[in-house]
Amino acid sequence: MIATKPTYPSLQSPYSLSAQAIADYQQNGHVLLDQLASAEEVAAYRTAINVAVDRDNTETRPLAERDTYGKAFLQIFNLWERDPAVRQFTLAKRFADVAAQLMGCERVRIYHDQALYKEPGGGRTPWHQDQYYWPLDTSQTITLWMPLVDTTADMGIMQFASGSQAEGYVDKLGISDASQAYLESYVRDNGFPISSAPAMRAGDATFHSGWTLHMAPANQSQTMREVMTVIYFADGTRATEPDNDGRRADLARWMPGVRPGELVDSSLNPVV
Repeated sequence: MIATKPTYPSLQSPYSLSAQAIADYQQNGHVLLDQLASAEEVAAYRTAINVAVDRDNTETRPLAERDTYGKAFLQIFNLWERDPAVRQFTLAKRFADVAAQLMGCERVRIYHDQALYKEPGGGRTPWHQDQYYWPLDTSQTITLWMPLVDTTADMGIMQFASGSQAEGYVDKLGISDASQAYLESYVRDNGFPISSAPAMRAGDATFHSGWTLHMAPANQSQTMREVMTVIYFADGTRATEPDNDGRRADLARWMPGVRPGELVDSSLNPVV
């Protein structure tokens, strides 16, 4: 008997994105969308994503032996390069269309995907800005953050400093105890409202700007917080000269062959 390969939902159909959601994103730098993927769609992909995470995860140390960054989550990058099922999820037209509409651009490219699994007992994710790591000459960057399981506040749902994206490049520290201390004070001193969903269903999603300050509390539950993320940027973006080690590493890894000043259009950055 010939085994058949599993099939997965196409994720090509459009999502009904309201004008209010776009306005909220533009004002606050983040937005929560209900059921960007249905429970059935997420369930179909979750097994494949978990298999890929288990295969590619290299972190075997107990939590107690890790630093703050290591305790925050298991982080596995660009699963779409190596797994055809995850490729279908990451390159989903539905998700990309929403990203483009929120940012107000015609087309978007992939920067990279990453699984962010916060283990039971895993520590907080310190305040930070994602674009600290991205040598991209644009403010039109956005991250999709989707739980693959129903997620409650005690599992570590993201918290956003609303409006902070308007300040641009603030965090020169990267994810660390230092960024937590500095940016916690920065958020408080500037009076940014902190927003977080009390719970998210599998398939709900947040989108946030690359400059939006955000963090996630520790996972105080006994359940793994399984989250898949996809990062997009506007087509036509050029690479910048890296100004920190994270950006130097990202330029080499996620934009192979691209030099500062050139269009970011490598094989790892397809238009979606």
